[in-house]
Amino acid sequence: MKIAVIGQSLFGQEVYCQLKKAGYEVVGVFTIPDKDGKADPLGVEAEKDGVPVFKFPRWRARGQALPEVVAQYQAVGAELNVLPFCSQFIPMEVINAPRHGSIIYHPSLLPRHRGASAINWTLIHGDKKAGFTVFWADDGLDTGDLLLQKECEVLPDDTVTTLYNRFLFPEGIKGMVQAVKLIAEGRAPRIPQPEEGATYEGIQKKEVAKINWDQPAAAIHNWIRGNDKVPGAWTEACGQKLTFFNSTLNTSGVTLEGEALPIPGAHQPGVVTKAGLILFGNDGKMLLVKNIQLENGKMIPASHFFRGEASDVLELTEEERVTAEAVRSIWKKILPNILKVEDSTDFFKSGAASVDIVRLVEEVKELCDGLELETEEVYMATSFGDFIQLLVRKLRGEEDNNEQDIDYVEKSVNKLTLRMPHQLFIGGKFVDAEGNETFDTINPTDGSVICQVSLAQSADVDKAVAAAKDAFENGLWGKINPRDRGRLLSRLADLMEEHQEELATIEALDAGAVYTLALKTHVGMSIQTFRYFAGWCDKIQGSTIPINQARPNRNLTFTKKEPIGVCGIIIPWNYPLMMLSWKTAACLAAGNTVIIKPALVTPLTALKFAELSVKAGIPKGVINVIPGSGQMAGQSLSDHPDVRKIGFTGSTEVGKLIMKSCALSNLKKVSLELGGKSPLIIFADCDLNKAVQMGMSSVFFNKGENCIAAGRLFVEDSIHDQFVQKVVEEVKKMKIGNPLDRDTNHGPQNHEAHLRKLLEYCQRGVKEGATLVYGGKQVPRPGFFFEPTVMTNVEDHMFIAKEESFGPIMIISRFADGDVDTVLSRANATEYGLASGVFTKDINKALYVSDKLQAGTVFINTYNKTDVAAPFGGFKQSGFGKDLGEAALNEYLKIKTVTFEY
Repeated sequence: MKIAVIGQSLFGQEVYCQLKKAGYEVVGVFTIPDKDGKADPLGVEAEKDGVPVFKFPRWRARGQALPEVVAQYQAVGAELNVLPFCSQFIPMEVINAPRHGSIIYHPSLLPRHRGASAINWTLIHGDKKAGFTVFWADDGLDTGDLLLQKECEVLPDDTVTTLYNRFLFPEGIKGMVQAVKLIAEGRAPRIPQPEEGATYEGIQKKEVAKINWDQPAAAIHNWIRGNDKVPGAWTEACGQKLTFFNSTLNTSGVTLEGEALPIPGAHQPGVVTKAGLILFGNDGKMLLVKNIQLENGKMIPASHFFRGEASDVLELTEEERVTAEAVRSIWKKILPNILKVEDSTDFFKSGAASVDIVRLVEEVKELCDGLELETEEVYMATSFGDFIQLLVRKLRGEEDNNEQDIDYVEKSVNKLTLRMPHQLFIGGKFVDAEGNETFDTINPTDGSVICQVSLAQSADVDKAVAAAKDAFENGLWGKINPRDRGRLLSRLADLMEEHQEELATIEALDAGAVYTLALKTHVGMSIQTFRYFAGWCDKIQGSTIPINQARPNRNLTFTKKEPIGVCGIIIPWNYPLMMLSWKTAACLAAGNTVIIKPALVTPLTALKFAELSVKAGIPKGVINVIPGSGQMAGQSLSDHPDVRKIGFTGSTEVGKLIMKSCALSNLKKVSLELGGKSPLIIFADCDLNKAVQMGMSSVFFNKGENCIAAGRLFVEDSIHDQFVQKVVEEVKKMKIGNPLDRDTNHGPQNHEAHLRKLLEYCQRGVKEGATLVYGGKQVPRPGFFFEPTVMTNVEDHMFIAKEESFGPIMIISRFADGDVDTVLSRANATEYGLASGVFTKDINKALYVSDKLQAGTVFINTYNKTDVAAPFGGFKQSGFGKDLGEAALNEYLKIKTVTFEY
């Protein structure tokens, strides 16, 4: 079938390309004349293929078809006209000429929204469904018979651009090709359009896009988004015409603190807040506008409306001046009608169109080693001088981080003003969850609500994975050299150190961590971890291997270690920041991108970490943070086909479910650090005082919420009673209290459900015959405080001898003097194998016991002594895979073998 393509733009170009790819013969392309010396993309593509291209200024005059134009069209011998996007009026002599007639694309569900501004009116009217129609062309009234329709849901904050890019453009191209296929197969329907529900609205132009303030907030929002980006909904205020973009009805968490913006006709003044411009409908409800275009054409964040022009103009280095001149040449090529590109030259006022933004972004990316620019950023810096300032800031990694306009929760705690993000972090921005879902995060010290945090839904996981995938496949992260990657991770560690008091305070507030311990361990070790893995970035290397098939030809075989891709990291609530750092640092050092799902009860340090990653210059999409439930966000992450690795720390039960999901979804790689019941064997020949102190630390460190905590102490019979006595004496000295108090060494349990579990654990132990020597009760004060507990006479068959408490409960069992092999057998009689310990002065006994203990870590005459350089991970049902050390890198790398003959 011979096809004539009549139309223009990128849409027309893509339809043409897909028709050619499908094997159809395009005998002619009819497009618009060149504008300002630039040919339309459709014509450019066809000329490359040698297809005849015609550029008629018009097809008719005074209502009559031009004979010479019709004759040139007829000469190509088309059997079908395909009009993917056509701004010209095509006479019926051409429409009806081919054997199969003509089909045309329309961006609405006809008969609704006939006319040229169909997408605008779909949004302006607040339609719940949008879509497109391929219909048999008529005389330009959009009333022809229907051939094919497809619909999609309209999202609450869709604009013309997002709706077009998400559905109408990609699916419309497929729809046009599908329609041609139906015609070629003789299966194309001709369904008369009904008149019921038919609408026709006029073309949306700037002069008619003025906002009517006498309507509800939802209608104003629909008007603004229905005109975003073209032609732009506007109002008069402050003596000039202001055009509004990026409107949303989602104002949750936005406070009305800011400067009033009087707007003539509005029911009440707008308010310029740190989140943007709040506007009001006649129903008193609010909407939020995030960008404003001034009368001079400059686009600014709405939150900056009263700030005026920035005065801090960067002084360019010699190298940056060379880059600026290269960019000037790019502008000159895009704007051929401009004799000279000055600093004041405006990109759009000089004739640039939306397609030129894509070209500018791509050429800058090629010039600047993959630097990613957003389309929005071009709108924000329309003059050449402003554009170069923006570009240099991005190249230096000195972008204005306040541009994010983070909606902080602020609290005065610990003589600090905490500024805590509380939204999801996706693609470099803090955003609300789908449906504005939130949850309360609780302060375990007093049970009060700290703030509401966005609760990730499955759709949010999809967005985060898409952002991470794009960052991995197309972003700067995969293009920069490993040493520069290490430099960024080092910068992130420096920023964490600058904010260590704030991070430690948030850990105390959100997780109940004792502040002094949080400074040293929760935050301190996190900083060390990033510094350690930053040093590994440029030391990840393969090897060369001699192979036996080398004769008579010469062969070379070598291996390469490559990043896996998009990784999901699911972290527990006991060390929220440290567990995040253990996995994320290795993951990023290996070159991957990551989605972090913090525990539902402790999300705040992960979100603060996300903020610091932006300040460090980590490219957008590399790190994403999605607070949410395990059942929803965690499951979606494990099931997602674009996630190639899951790193999980948590319970064995959940770890098994994750492993199953990883296997069934796409056989993704998985590493698991799971439950423990770590044995600590204390022999009579130990340093008893040290054994008491370290034994207490092995159990009560971090309130017992410690994966490697000694879950059961085996004490040799001859020192058992003395050991217990000394432990109880020391436990009584422990200061239970507010984790922010400097003399506190035992804070609240992480959350209420865990406290209840510990109470039940102790009750079950007593019921089975164990002796409660000390503690076992909730502390009578607000919050989730549990007494440090000591239980003795624990026998091997008891529940508390087998199962982990994950709390400050010391479980003590006796063993007969000198019976080393029996106590080893008892210590190993568990399905867990995370850590273990032994106290003895006999080096031979120590080494013998360490050989026999079935655990990933063995401590001798010490406990809890982990280091960023030492691999950490368990055996048996405590999981597999390693955190920390060089071994951790292998969890986030894949090995490729390359062999060639020479």
